[in-house]
Amino acid sequence: MKKSDKSFDRARAARLLGPVLLGAVLWFAPHTAAIQPAAWHMFALFTATILALILAPMPIGAIAILALTVVLVTGLVPLKEALYGFGNATIWLIVIAFFISRGFIKTGLGQRIAYHFVRLFGKHTLTLSYALLGCDLVLAPATPSNTARAGGILYPIVRSLAESFGSSPADHTEKKMGSFLIYTAFQGNLITAAMFITAMAGNPLAVTLAAGMGVHISWMTWFVAALVPGILSLVLVPLIIYKIYPPEIKETPEAGKIARDKLAEMGPLSPAERRMLFCFAAVLILWILGSSIGLDATITAFIGLSLLLLLEVIDWEDVKAEKSAWNTLIWFSVLIMMATQLNSLGFIPWFSQAVAGAVHGLAWPLVLLILVLVYFYSHYIFASATAHVSAMYGAFLGVALAAGVPAVPAALILGYVGSLMGSTTHYGAGPAPILFGSGYVPQNRWWAMNFLLSLVYLAIWLGVGLVYWHGIGLY
Repeated sequence: MKKSDKSFDRARAARLLGPVLLGAVLWFAPHTAAIQPAAWHMFALFTATILALILAPMPIGAIAILALTVVLVTGLVPLKEALYGFGNATIWLIVIAFFISRGFIKTGLGQRIAYHFVRLFGKHTLTLSYALLGCDLVLAPATPSNTARAGGILYPIVRSLAESFGSSPADHTEKKMGSFLIYTAFQGNLITAAMFITAMAGNPLAVTLAAGMGVHISWMTWFVAALVPGILSLVLVPLIIYKIYPPEIKETPEAGKIARDKLAEMGPLSPAERRMLFCFAAVLILWILGSSIGLDATITAFIGLSLLLLLEVIDWEDVKAEKSAWNTLIWFSVLIMMATQLNSLGFIPWFSQAVAGAVHGLAWPLVLLILVLVYFYSHYIFASATAHVSAMYGAFLGVALAAGVPAVPAALILGYVGSLMGSTTHYGAGPAPILFGSGYVPQNRWWAMNFLLSLVYLAIWLGVGLVYWHGIGLY
């Protein structure tokens, strides 16, 4: 073994040691009489698991399997209940959405849609950014990985456009256009991730945790509630970035030609793309109409997957090869099981009541504001939105409900923040390392603009959102 390999192994072991020690300390710490020992032990294991997800000494799926094994070996949860998450309908919804997104990538339909947006709206740098965000918005409902959307579909197009206009960090010309487009694409990706349950992996987890507390949110409810603050964010955020971080090139008449050339290379819509478009339209319509015709969103997802297989848009080898989907099934199922057990064993209700007591007497809007601020800015210590949602969403929603915050708005705003808080750092969400790593935006600029835009998001989603949700009768 090479010296570097030994060093790497020691570093990985050190990262794993932290969660193990923390879990052991919490496991054997004095228990509060307010909750049963099993609840405390589950909290110790859950906390150690979340820390391991943050430190990443092993792949997330491997960490989840280890956690599940400890749950079973210690007898904390019976086998049948420990495997509860693997049969969760929401988890299967997000897993199947990965397969649907595979169809976009395999057929090339995703890139074609993006180039059409650029062709139609790419005459100015600002409208070009709106075109890219519009493409992201169209793809978001069927792409559960905002990392895949940003890195697999949009980033290659943004990079190609920037370099075609002579904008590259390699020769210090990034501010010509690339910096603006890269950064706007990043922020837009987080906005679209917040707008649909199926647009980011942490959203279904939030919905599942909320359901465990008696707050049920459908795909359509999530979308309708996000529509006004989401569209407002998509309109205002590029404008704000354009003012505080303007591109040197303002006019881009050549962008349309570049897009047309790319589309010409792709040729007419292929039969596979037509079939993919049909499947996507069918799934989207059924998701929208599902609540009115009594069709569950997960059943719709299975219909979509069956159509993709029957029409040979994807094949079974594609399904088997979609590692992200199967990886999500493993770790998502284990985290949901643990979070559900924390609730059923009484830990989250106890914690919620304790915090609620601390804010007792405060008006519910103030309680909600405090919770959202803490939830949002605590993301500086997280490198995964899903890990953050797993660790804090359930507890914070419990506090909100105990303090008298209307249930649906509380569940929704915390759910939306689960995506938006990824804007805090260059490591806080999957798309961030990809887009920041391109070198177009320096770290100090990235963090400074992120903080400014975080205030914009809070004003829109918490301020305008509450008014809008009251207007449509959510509370």
